[in-house]
Amino acid sequence: MRRLAACLILPLLLLARPAAADLIYVLNSGDSSISVLDAITREELRRIPALREVHHLVLAPGGRELLIADSGGNEIFFVDPASGEVRRRERISNPYHLDFSPDGRHLVIASLRRNQVDIYDAQGPTLLTRLRTPDKPSHMAFRPDGKVVYVTLQGSGTVIAVSLETREVLWEAPIGREPAGIVWHRGRLIVGIMGSDHFAVLNPETREVERQIPVGRGAHTIFAAPDGKALWATSRVQSRIAEIDPTTLEVRRIFDIPGGPDCIAFDPDGRLWATLRWAGRIARIDTRTGEYETIRVGRSPHGIFVQPRRAEN
Repeated sequence: MRRLAACLILPLLLLARPAAADLIYVLNSGDSSISVLDAITREELRRIPALREVHHLVLAPGGRELLIADSGGNEIFFVDPASGEVRRRERISNPYHLDFSPDGRHLVIASLRRNQVDIYDAQGPTLLTRLRTPDKPSHMAFRPDGKVVYVTLQGSGTVIAVSLETREVLWEAPIGREPAGIVWHRGRLIVGIMGSDHFAVLNPETREVERQIPVGRGAHTIFAAPDGKALWATSRVQSRIAEIDPTTLEVRRIFDIPGGPDCIAFDPDGRLWATLRWAGRIARIDTRTGEYETIRVGRSPHGIFVQPRRAEN
């Protein structure tokens, strides 16, 4: 099989390049850098230095800024996703995982090391509330109406629900050892149980686990395909990516991809890009055939983002 590349952040020299290819931003958490790649040539266009430890990133509502969180450096980089230009940097306490509420009003940040969940007014960002949480807040998902955010607590083995209206914890429910990635799906929460081999399906109304979806050891994160026809889940320890039927929640296929698949992004042509945490590479996967290519990036690549190609001038 062949191998390939990933995605991440920053700067200015990209402005001089022809605007034909998707840009892939890859966060190299192990060597404090961001790789920016050309999706067509698979070449790394440049590598941007970060402060200490970049893990996750999110596109702001409207798509004009890409927020890259440097958790160890206590900063967020605000980047032009089309050019890689760093527009500004903001001091933020331990931004590990971050996301915007569906209505665009709030930016929520989970601080894994400092046991806090911060709720910001997204326009600032201006801190509204800091919630102290039991142990290692990790990933998050929102209720579609934007009124509640659900956060996994890795150290506690639980999920908490936080009201964005009252800014209080509504409930906490046990889910399994070391929960990580979480997604809202058709009225249920699907959570990766990193300390085991499955994703747990949690009913947020009853707070009960209704079923398990086995995918392999180190079940980590899950992402919905843009066309809604599949869910894609990773297992870092067993090095797998699983395709899950969005209706039945049954596993359709499993791709064995060495290197510890972690985060996933999708390009406009339907290909799947994944960071390979233990290999210092990213993979580009043809989901029709399962064939893949990898490209070397930095150490311990984590977050990944695809900026779709721009029209030629």
